[in-house]
Amino acid sequence: MSGKLYLVATPIGNLEDITSRAIRILKEVDYIVAEDTRQTLKLLNHFEISKPMISYHRHSKEEKVQEIIEKLKQGKNMALVSDAGTPVISDPGEEIVKNAIKEKIQIISIPGPCALIAALIASGIDAKEFTFLGFLPLNKKTRKEKLKEIENAKKTTILYEAPHKLLSTLADLKEVTSNRRIVLAKEITKIHETYLSGTAEELLAMQEEPKGEFVIIIDKCSFDEENKFEKMSLEEHYKFYQDQGYEKKEIIKQIAKDRKVKKDEIYKQFL
Repeated sequence: MSGKLYLVATPIGNLEDITSRAIRILKEVDYIVAEDTRQTLKLLNHFEISKPMISYHRHSKEEKVQEIIEKLKQGKNMALVSDAGTPVISDPGEEIVKNAIKEKIQIISIPGPCALIAALIASGIDAKEFTFLGFLPLNKKTRKEKLKEIENAKKTTILYEAPHKLLSTLADLKEVTSNRRIVLAKEITKIHETYLSGTAEELLAMQEEPKGEFVIIIDKCSFDEENKFEKMSLEEHYKFYQDQGYEKKEIIKQIAKDRKVKKDEIYKQFL
């Protein structure tokens, strides 16, 4: 009989946020699969838990996934944890879960702290509907696509960002979010927990040397923003995308989409 895979949420800062159920499961399982065993060891030592650990991170090879799956198939119970918060969300453990499901291994979620939810509920931005995009891609083309998605978002958008990339991300958001409200949340549940609110431009002016991991919460676009292109001439519309580094073919495609017309109609205008 196969073992069980427990997805155990751990504190994102304040150790008091761990649940009694999470502590019990970590004490009972045969193995703990950790993104960073050194980080997880600090948590285990604090709660006087001693268990063998298996390291699994974004650079781990497929063989490591199979090693974990084999132990589960042999009847070993395992707990999957990330460095902090809820595993699988913007976390390499997702591959383990997918493979475990294929092998019909029972998955049990042990809920707890999650940075994006903790930040959202304290932001004051609409929490009825939201889209979580994780970290913005580094690839220029896919990054543009995600920024375009944020520009036209009709619901709240949530991002994660590292401190050394925060300023460049805010600069990108400045180009697509106009005067929409953005909240930066950092050090959530810790002593220096901070929420900063403003436009992307205002938040850029506040940042000197960003420290800590950030959650970025972006308000949805307003009706006026959705219709801003109708007020532009075709030349202004073209320049809008040209200034963002789009190629001619991409610009024409975007203009046609914004104005809800065929690409050929826009192309003829620029012949």
